[in-house]
Amino acid sequence: MNTQKNATSWLFEITPKNKFFSLNLKEVWQYRDLLFLFVKRDVITVYKQTVLGPLWYLIQPLFTSVTFTIIFNNVAGINTGTIPPFLFNLGGITVWNYFTACLTGTSDTFKSNAGIFGKVYFPRIITPLSIVISNLIKFGIQFFIFVAFFIFYYFQGANLSLNGLIIFFPLLIVIMGILGLGLGMLISSLVTKYRDFSHLIGFGIQLLMYLSAVMYPMELIKEKLPKFGWIVEYNPLAYIIETSRYLLLNVGNISIGGLIYTFIITVVVFFTGLLVFNRTEKSFIDTV
Repeated sequence: MNTQKNATSWLFEITPKNKFFSLNLKEVWQYRDLLFLFVKRDVITVYKQTVLGPLWYLIQPLFTSVTFTIIFNNVAGINTGTIPPFLFNLGGITVWNYFTACLTGTSDTFKSNAGIFGKVYFPRIITPLSIVISNLIKFGIQFFIFVAFFIFYYFQGANLSLNGLIIFFPLLIVIMGILGLGLGMLISSLVTKYRDFSHLIGFGIQLLMYLSAVMYPMELIKEKLPKFGWIVEYNPLAYIIETSRYLLLNVGNISIGGLIYTFIITVVVFFTGLLVFNRTEKSFIDTV
């Protein structure tokens, strides 16, 4: 009797998900080694066969910041106060790049991993989660560049100072990552049935960047275009960018109401994306 009982005892038991909603953190923890393996894969393979390799992490934000400085500050005349325009743009772009990397990386989860999903079982959420974690390394490199230019401008005599609330900056990055993960899972699920979304995401991100106060203060859009300022005010990403600059450069202001609104939207988007993601993983292999 004991022999039969031991023979039917399993270390892990894989069963269909019957719950309408399941986060299943316990199962994700059981597959943590696979999660770390995916993170390592994402970091190593992205620029493995490129000439400049990881230097692309640095080139992209630097060139974008220079372009924004020329177009929006020198040509359009957007005033950044006592903050050097290049540093102002670099701060916004550094935070924004983390969101776009999370969103674009996770929005193609089912399509790009159809082969491995159809052969072996593991919690599917590990794949988009690994992208969000691996992009933290990219963000860390770009943030180091921002710090280097901050120090450079400081010793050049620029009126720069650290905000005492800067210790809360990592929380903003976590919120940005969760929001990108939620949107990415939602879009990835839609792409399995509607391929048009994969073509629209690049255009959508570019449009969203201009509505997220990346290259201008939120107060400026309210002053110059009051009829359209509400679009930016209802964009949770704008509050993250604006608050990030407030913490990093001590410029602008912080909106507690805006941050609460952003947190609520982030939670709603994440759990909606997770719900749709869990439902899609049961049948996506037939449509991809």
